Amino acid sequence: MPMVIVTAQVQDPVKWEAGFRTHGDLFRTYTLRAPVHYTIAGNEVAVCMEPENLQSFKQAMESQATVEAMAFDGVKRETVKTFVLDKEMKL
Repeated sequence: MPMVIVTAQVQDPVKWEAGFRTHGDLFRTYTLRAPVHYTIAGNEVAVCMEPENLQSFKQAMESQATVEAMAFDGVKRETVKTFVLDKEMKL
């Protein structure tokens, strides 16, 4: 199962977190395995997710519902970066 990290800048981290926590129904459309991990550093956020289907996840990230949720939460859309973790180092 792929792991994905999404990073972005937000206008107000407190507002972003409050909104982010209300989007459970939207995140279910991303085919995610729970839990979703995230962190906030200043006005930057990073979210780590594990989608069951990477193609469905990518389509959901581009959906109108996601665009609207990000706008409502104050995400600076032009700063959104998505990283698919496709390499592993065994220790």
